[in-house]
Amino acid sequence: MKQRKQHITIHDIARELGISGSTVSRALNNNPRISKSTRDAVQKLAKTHNYLPNALASSLRKGKGNTVGVVVPNINRSFFSNVIGGIEEILSTAGYNLMICQTNEKLDKEKAVLKTLLNARVDGILMSLSMETNDYGHIEDLLDRGVKMVFFDRIPEKLPVHSVVIDDYNVALKVTRHIINQGYNMPAHVGGSSEINVYANRQKGFIQAIKNSGKRLDERYIIETDMTRAGGAAAFEQLMKLRPKPDAVVCSGDLSAHGVLISAMENGLAVPGDLAISGFANEEFTAHIRPSLTSVNQKGNEIGQQAAILFLNGEQKAEKRQIMVEPEIIFRESSKRIS
Repeated sequence: MKQRKQHITIHDIARELGISGSTVSRALNNNPRISKSTRDAVQKLAKTHNYLPNALASSLRKGKGNTVGVVVPNINRSFFSNVIGGIEEILSTAGYNLMICQTNEKLDKEKAVLKTLLNARVDGILMSLSMETNDYGHIEDLLDRGVKMVFFDRIPEKLPVHSVVIDDYNVALKVTRHIINQGYNMPAHVGGSSEINVYANRQKGFIQAIKNSGKRLDERYIIETDMTRAGGAAAFEQLMKLRPKPDAVVCSGDLSAHGVLISAMENGLAVPGDLAISGFANEEFTAHIRPSLTSVNQKGNEIGQQAAILFLNGEQKAEKRQIMVEPEIIFRESSKRIS
């Protein structure tokens, strides 16, 4: 038995029938300019050989492929994977496919993946900025080209773009107030780059809580890191050299908080007895380590859903809109001194 060709192309059909590739293309699309006999012959041969159209090539020709790009710093963070899940839940029902890219927190990678998505002619881009992003020229270029964009979590605040965020300022203030109310007198803050809106706002919330409590603000106790476990460990070492030593560390991320926690326990400190620790993002591990880690549930799935709805309903040139999702503070063992 003759084996069927698995990946027949328009040019294969054209060659077998002795016609041009453009004629085959028109016949497959039932163009009335092509005779019925030719259309029937082309479609019969295509069916016999299990011909499948090249969706990407078709989208490039039409300028529309029902594909949306999603750009995140790290796919393996549960927050961002939950955001992607929320986006997919809404956009798939609207007939869109997702093209997911990660930047690994690198500005150069962010620029490269945006260029790839532009070349693929996606119908729009939903994204969160990398840790290194401190200028927006590459994003402004896409906006000037008319690319529809929605941002979530880490956003370019000065650009006229639609976005979905949480109230990082107030939730950080509440977490810090909780720490102080538990009887801790010298809290420190470990955050990310203040060039990024979420980390800047979390730091501001921490500072305001310190001021509200009547405590003196000492900027030596505010440290910016790369938000990794190693960054948290390095911040712990730096903080332990201060006098007086901090008795609490409010972190802007769970990985850096875990780094602080590991270092504290390796140095014989009791958590929360000697040192209170809180994180941010409610990564899955936070509930399972001991002591369990106080954190903030940013509701990534809801953020993703709202970003997708904003993409579907928002006009790019309309006045920028910002949707704010209400987060939830999860108080756990690492910050509870008073029961």
